Amino acid sequence: QVQLVESGGGLVQAGGSLRLSCAASGSISSINAMGWYRQPPGQLRDLVATITSGGSTNYADSVKGRFTISRDNAKNTVYLQMNSLKPEDTAVYYCNADILGGDLISEYDAWGQGTQVTVSS
Repeated sequence: QVQLVESGGGLVQAGGSLRLSCAASGSISSINAMGWYRQPPGQLRDLVATITSGGSTNYADSVKGRFTISRDNAKNTVYLQMNSLKPEDTAVYYCNADILGGDLISEYDAWGQGTQVTVSS
């Protein structure tokens, strides 16, 4: 069993900052890529940023230069630092992780429950 839990969402004015966290727990051998996705109301879920176990990152064009993804492998945690927030960033943000279970056989494409980020004008 594995679980991802996000935290750090909230309400912020345009130009402000938020830091999201996502911690993985359960029977885990290793975590490969981790990422953040977001889903505005009534829209599809889109990629925001990803990071590999080695620290390689990629970002959606819309957040480059404003968002930074990082991870703490010892804590099985991924972070998303969001600066210069815009109303267009308003969405439910979901954590994702590619996990190999403790049995070295089970593979999980795990998702968190989501955390709301609302950016006001």
